Amino acid sequence: MTLTDVRTEDRYRTRTADPIDLIDRVEPTTWPGVDGPLDAATLAAHDARGYSQYPDLLSPAEVRAYRDELTRLASDDALKADERTIVEKESAEVRSIFEVHEISPLIGELVRDPRVLDRARQILGSDVYVHQSRVNYMPGFKGKGFYWHSDFETWHAEDGMPLPRAVSMSIALTDNHPFNGGLMVMPGSQRTFVPCVGETPADHYKASLKEQEIGVPSREHIAQLAATCGIDQFTGPAGSALMFDSNIMHGSGNNITPFPRSNIFVVFNSVENSLVDPYAAPSPRPDFIAARTFTPLSR
Repeated sequence: MTLTDVRTEDRYRTRTADPIDLIDRVEPTTWPGVDGPLDAATLAAHDARGYSQYPDLLSPAEVRAYRDELTRLASDDALKADERTIVEKESAEVRSIFEVHEISPLIGELVRDPRVLDRARQILGSDVYVHQSRVNYMPGFKGKGFYWHSDFETWHAEDGMPLPRAVSMSIALTDNHPFNGGLMVMPGSQRTFVPCVGETPADHYKASLKEQEIGVPSREHIAQLAATCGIDQFTGPAGSALMFDSNIMHGSGNNITPFPRSNIFVVFNSVENSLVDPYAAPSPRPDFIAARTFTPLSR
């Protein structure tokens, strides 16, 4: 029997033909079992809001080193032609580079850094592996945002992630202002799963990584969550980090300012939540988007 033969009950139906009601989440946001650097108050706040912020995770020297690394990666013509690199739909400029912790030794060290790894292990209450990593570029004047969505909806439907026992860390390499397309989250929305309407087409990832149309919540559900939860925005200097739950509703607007944004983005999944067959897609997405090797990370 392989890992993909093992399935759990689908508590989170989505990609249905007709709209269905919102689903209350059963699982916790923070899981017990692993000690780490977060104190009880920070854990409690993360559990309630679905996210936590760390204003000085990286030093200025580290920020410069990682920013130089992003410039190097975006300038690599061979890498730009690689399927792991996603370009803007209209301008063909680099938008994201996936599996970047395998491409860049420097970023490979970062995902194992205790400041990063220990926080993820503590929040998820177990050993973890990297489900997905990428670097994101949002240039000034023309950076495209991303519409409201829950990552877990996609990871569940298209990757076969059974439960929302995953956490993402976004590390800012440029200053995040309220006006340059910073990430917006709905605090507490991780407690509600939002089913989406529409059948997942084959190879959907090729289009959805540039502009998602399937797996997008309805305006009615977005308005309902916003009225209940409100909206917070991630702002702060370069070197700041945001950790947020896999099921929190989030999105970003376009960046029409002269100030670019770039970040390193890493998704940690519990080794106790390894992927099975997709719940609402004809086949799994490629491994560079959703890893199917579940070896625990170590320092």
